[in-house]
Amino acid sequence: MELTEEQKAIINSTGNVKINAVAGSGKTTTVVEFAKARAARAPALYLAFNKSVRMEAARKFEECGLSNVKVETAHSLAYKSVVFKNNYSVRPQGYKTYEIAEILGLKGSGEENAEYVLANHINKFAAYFCNSDARKVQDLNYLEVVSDEKARAIVSTYYDFVQKKTRLLLAKMDRGEIEVTHDFYLKKFQLSDPVLPFGYILFDEGQDASPAMLDVFLRQEGTKVIVGDTHQQIYGWRYAVNSLENADFKNHYLSTSFRFSQEIANLAMGVLQWKNHTGNWSPTRIFGRGISQEVGSHAVLARTNLGLLLKAIEYITESRSAGRIYFEGNINSYTYADEGTSLYDVLSLYNGNLKMIRDRLIGQMKGFSELEDYVDKTEDGQLGMMVDIVKEYDNEIPGMIRDLKQRHVSNQERGKADVIFSTVHRCKGMEYDVVELVNDFITEEKLEKYAGESREDRDLSKLSEEINLLYVAVTRAKNRIVIPDVLMPDGISPSSRVRISPTERSGRGWMASTVSQSKTKTLYPGRRKKRDTLSEQEVRLKHNEAYMPWTDELDSELIVLYREGLAVKKLAKHFGRTAGAIRARLRKLELE
Repeated sequence: MELTEEQKAIINSTGNVKINAVAGSGKTTTVVEFAKARAARAPALYLAFNKSVRMEAARKFEECGLSNVKVETAHSLAYKSVVFKNNYSVRPQGYKTYEIAEILGLKGSGEENAEYVLANHINKFAAYFCNSDARKVQDLNYLEVVSDEKARAIVSTYYDFVQKKTRLLLAKMDRGEIEVTHDFYLKKFQLSDPVLPFGYILFDEGQDASPAMLDVFLRQEGTKVIVGDTHQQIYGWRYAVNSLENADFKNHYLSTSFRFSQEIANLAMGVLQWKNHTGNWSPTRIFGRGISQEVGSHAVLARTNLGLLLKAIEYITESRSAGRIYFEGNINSYTYADEGTSLYDVLSLYNGNLKMIRDRLIGQMKGFSELEDYVDKTEDGQLGMMVDIVKEYDNEIPGMIRDLKQRHVSNQERGKADVIFSTVHRCKGMEYDVVELVNDFITEEKLEKYAGESREDRDLSKLSEEINLLYVAVTRAKNRIVIPDVLMPDGISPSSRVRISPTERSGRGWMASTVSQSKTKTLYPGRRKKRDTLSEQEVRLKHNEAYMPWTDELDSELIVLYREGLAVKKLAKHFGRTAGAIRARLRKLELE
């Protein structure tokens, strides 16, 4: 391929460099060419952001015959150094709030769910420390990352207790008394001051690096190259820092995108200009050289799970041509929180059906208002999202999710989906021919209002990240983008590649979805074509998770749907399992 002058300058550079690369600018190709030019000099390490990026990068280096480049993630390096050496057991999903309370022996203090509120903050404090570059827990002020007024009041009152128990939790992991988390062994790796034996270290997605990993990177003796996009930093909630700003290296830029046209580039630049309101803005030039005319993949992207689910429901209930759909990252991930809380458990609490609740934390709640109070005191955004969904749709939720799953294709058939649904966080690094945005992103009007109300750096940084989310969503488009009119920046004219859609109604704040919220309708008018019966082997091939163990989350969903009167055959189809497996599970749950 023909390299741009910017790419050539990077490949011929000397010393430590940082590369600010706009979306679709060929940064991986540039890094591969950089390594190729130095193949005979010294071994190199390429640090990828996650496992999927690691595998793709390894493939590209191998295709170029670059056997001297080792491809790792930060966690894979730390795992080999720390977990093996200390014979630790790893808890991949981390600890749930009620588990922290049990491990530390926390007791209630008379206030509603006090032990769980404190356990939630202890868990977050531990994550904050593990992702930081601090040497001791006491070196950090956890209050700096707590913004909600109610949550800050709780943490301030019990700060010494929360800090002490955070240290105890980490000490238990260190001694191997309990399983360690991914955050913990990465932190232990950083604190060991490792020396990486490479002449060149190439650090990808630098804008979302944790301070812990950045500290490891900056301490190395080899030539360091850090690459990323300042405007794609969207993991501040995971305590990420923009290492492109923190690294005092020579600046290089990749400003030409091969993904999209100049029309979409203009839209992206228009969005970034909103950063004028946050005081965190320097002009960014993007040259769009994408020439794709394909319309094969169509994606609907949202800021929140709530916005995405509502748009998906609207699609299958109002579109006559609604066909097969796919949710990036597994459809179940949109109905369960990271801690495993099910949307169905929140619904059962809302309805007062306490005996149907499987989740330990939700099961401790005496009523729905108690859960809302817990969300306020802990800043638990995922639970808050579930509360919003349940309050909006209540008992229509099971039917809606069931209808979505009926149209959902498997991971292997993703390419056959008529529409792909995703939040911005889950589609990071992806690209689609056509992108349609849900109207749940921040608008310039809301941005200006909130920026004017607060001048605290923490709040302005969060607003800047909200702009980044819209920028990332816009730059997933290769050919066309459909954007709500309230999200269209001033001075950007609609075109064949950038189309606007009218805003259907105003929402409950910029975090809430503003898409049409019509109620569920009959999805399949008239006679439906009967599907051919699949053999057991075909079921295994078509549904690769069909014979996975049942989880509390799946049990909760099964209980709700069974008590709704859904037949065993329909339950089998819904869960991708055999009717016999469904009946066996129902008996296990003492429902049959």
